[in-house]
Amino acid sequence: MKHRNLPIRQSNPKMSDNNVAEYVGLGEGSSHDLNKYQKVSIIPLVFLIFYEVSGGPFGVEDSVQAAGPLLALLGFLVFAIIWSVPEALITAEMGTMFPENGGYVVWVSSALGPYWGFQQGWVKWLSGVIDNALYPVLFLDYLKSAIPALESGLPRTIAVLVLTAILTYMNYRGMTIVGWAATLLGVFSLLPFIFMGFIAIPELNPSNWFVVNLETVNWTMYLNTLFWNLNYWDSISTLAGEVENPGTTLPKSLFYALILVVVGYIFPLLIGTGAVPVERELWSDGYFADIAKMLGGVWLRTWVLAASALSNMGMFVAEMSSDSFQLLGMAERGMLPSIFAKRSRYGTPLTGILFSASGVILLSFLSFQEIVAAENYLYCFGMIMEFIAFVKLRMKHPAASRPFKIPVGTVGAILICIPPTLLIFVVLALATPKVMVISIAAMIIGLLLQPCIEYTKNKRWFNFSTKSDLPDIHNAYDQCSIVA
Repeated sequence: MKHRNLPIRQSNPKMSDNNVAEYVGLGEGSSHDLNKYQKVSIIPLVFLIFYEVSGGPFGVEDSVQAAGPLLALLGFLVFAIIWSVPEALITAEMGTMFPENGGYVVWVSSALGPYWGFQQGWVKWLSGVIDNALYPVLFLDYLKSAIPALESGLPRTIAVLVLTAILTYMNYRGMTIVGWAATLLGVFSLLPFIFMGFIAIPELNPSNWFVVNLETVNWTMYLNTLFWNLNYWDSISTLAGEVENPGTTLPKSLFYALILVVVGYIFPLLIGTGAVPVERELWSDGYFADIAKMLGGVWLRTWVLAASALSNMGMFVAEMSSDSFQLLGMAERGMLPSIFAKRSRYGTPLTGILFSASGVILLSFLSFQEIVAAENYLYCFGMIMEFIAFVKLRMKHPAASRPFKIPVGTVGAILICIPPTLLIFVVLALATPKVMVISIAAMIIGLLLQPCIEYTKNKRWFNFSTKSDLPDIHNAYDQCSIVA
């Protein structure tokens, strides 16, 4: 990634308070009264991104079941190039251009207007909550092999509720705790696979890696699994206001996290498919624990189970932080009632945390594949709006200050968006009718919800306010153009 510290472009000194370019150039200086809260530094930010996107290889097993070893390995490499890299680059540029909480909601609002900014916030928040509902499911799927009682019934329900409550409290206690907890959890979650790699060397059979049978590929499961495991790079943007020196810290963190995520997927898959006979039907959630037992015994299996549990904790707290701060950012922009903008004494958005936790509990009882498919469908629509916003801002305001800028022109910006957009259309086309109906219904609710919220604002049923030190993202660029 290439950093550019562009000079602040100021056409008229009187416009300095509303000039988005100046605001962007100042970067981290936009937080003002939030300086009393400790900001997130680069190492915790890397692991927060790691957990927003990945959390380790837990959950990638379905790719082998769906398509076999070769396509699973190639898939995580190719998808990283055509999807993860463009999304991470766009997030770095736009996140440093608008270093405030709300992230992609602010990007879309600045390019397409507040109505579509709200729609972006709705589908991405809902997608994030659905995504977060996966982690109790994954946690219990790994643990049920050791504790069969957690497979279903009342014990599973109690486990979901208790786990959600504990992790929600971690989010309440502040971003510093969440960031360093993610770092410790990330190291612990990846260590057993390093040990598995050393143990597996004598057992490796490289020919296993090239096993493929295109006639038996379950393309829907395969693409959904790859897509889910390699997206959400933009989620960290909703925390940009909590980042220390976002103009430099955010792009570097995205770069390091990208390497960590891809290696964290491919290395365990090489071990698992190369060291044991490939029986595709066995590759489902939790199978890495069984492989660990085959290679190292019960102690290594126990370690992988513990790593899975802690990894899911890390993914949960990272995702909830992103979702709740997104709601805070929307409230600071007047899109939601001001109660969503209020912070706890630890600097965390309490109302957003409670809303996100409630959604997780309601959705945690769906199956893994149902959750993944619904989450992917909603996420796709949000990403389309982000790509449009990115290209539109590049075309209309190419000289606006961007602390990090992808070193391509307008044509290059369009070309960057083409491969991931084509992938989005493939994912949407492969969705089942049930997922399509549910997802489209959810989007229609968002289309109706925004006018309803505006109605309550006009009737003053709820208190709305816009944070005074935020720039006018809807008018500033146009004013600059007129003066110029």
